[in-house]
Amino acid sequence: MTTIMVTTMIALLLLGFPMMIPLITAAVIGFYMMFNGFGQMDTLIQQMMAGIRPASLIAVPMFILAADIMTRGQSANRLIDMVMAFIGHIKGGLAVSTAASCTLFGAVSGSTQATVVAVGSPLRPKMLKAGYSDSFTLALIINASDIAFLIPPSIGMIIYGVISGTSIGELFIAGIGPGLMILCMFSIYCIIYAIVKDVPTEAKSSWKERAVAVQQALWPLGFPVIIVGGIYGGIFSPTEAAAACVLYAILLEFVVFRSLKMNDIYAIAKSTGLITAVVFILVAVGNGFSWIISFAQIPQMILEAVGVNEAGPTGVLIAICISFFVACMFVDPIVVILVLTPIFAPAIAATGLDPVLVGILITLQVAIGSATPPFGCDIFTAIAIFKRPYWDVIKGTPPFIFMLILAAALLIMFPQIALFLRDVAFR
Repeated sequence: MTTIMVTTMIALLLLGFPMMIPLITAAVIGFYMMFNGFGQMDTLIQQMMAGIRPASLIAVPMFILAADIMTRGQSANRLIDMVMAFIGHIKGGLAVSTAASCTLFGAVSGSTQATVVAVGSPLRPKMLKAGYSDSFTLALIINASDIAFLIPPSIGMIIYGVISGTSIGELFIAGIGPGLMILCMFSIYCIIYAIVKDVPTEAKSSWKERAVAVQQALWPLGFPVIIVGGIYGGIFSPTEAAAACVLYAILLEFVVFRSLKMNDIYAIAKSTGLITAVVFILVAVGNGFSWIISFAQIPQMILEAVGVNEAGPTGVLIAICISFFVACMFVDPIVVILVLTPIFAPAIAATGLDPVLVGILITLQVAIGSATPPFGCDIFTAIAIFKRPYWDVIKGTPPFIFMLILAAALLIMFPQIALFLRDVAFR
């Protein structure tokens, strides 16, 4: 049964069907083989509906809506201008500013693809004009955007938390340490690159210009305060924080900045609705597929066959990292989280691993895979936005991928990088 399901999925993917079709087809085939017919098909439908029933998932469309409003408004540019005012003049400062801007925007959007658009669109022309190669610039943008998957809010963390039953609030707080660590690694590499290539520096901003930039960015900086401060302070649940972010974004862009008008609401709502529909269909179909493979005890058979159950905690973490990294090179990150998390659940429980640490590692691997050839989703977002050929987009990625893999290794060796803030906030 496993062979037939996997073969069906691969065949349909190669034929160009969207991911939801291979998933549901494989699930239906598995259901038919297990129950000898379609007489109890309503059970599979119930499982699919159960996948989108958790209240925590309401946060997903909320964060998508907030990100869409900010991307179309002024928030992203104000954050970028503030970062540039302080570090744009140092060697490699423009590249460091790009990485820092991706981190800041990730803290208000939770979406890697939204970050590629919001930060990459204004900063790529500046980096090219400053003397950075296009391959380096594109690689920096798509890989630094992956930090948005680790810095709260993170749509990937929400999906993992719902599937695994892990606290989303704890996942959000635990992602801050690894996200800042990766930002530091990228910044060091950017400075070294600029020195080696002798990239000219930008003009230094005066303290008056910096003060103006900070003043203009104060309102957008309220987003991470609402999300992290609200959750940490026990004021909001993650879902309530998402709703508060939407209200804040509306007030900011429509009332304070007046960058958007009432006519923009339809386009924003339509965009958010389309993205949300895709996400929820994938979640529903993925939950049905996960139920089938769990009911058939396929995860236990796979883990036993490859010897993961006997590998110990470190071996399980390494197996998880490799599996999620490779899978996200070919398949949408949300689907990978939905399918692989239940497979590794028995091994995670058996070895007593902290589910928050596992969630951070999974989120990191999903982020790496999203920007890794051949089919990382951020690569194709960059191709569409910047109108560049595939090879130009991926040519500069190896150093960044190496740093992200190194970050994963450091998390396995020193889990307190992720768990320290979680323990301070929740223990």
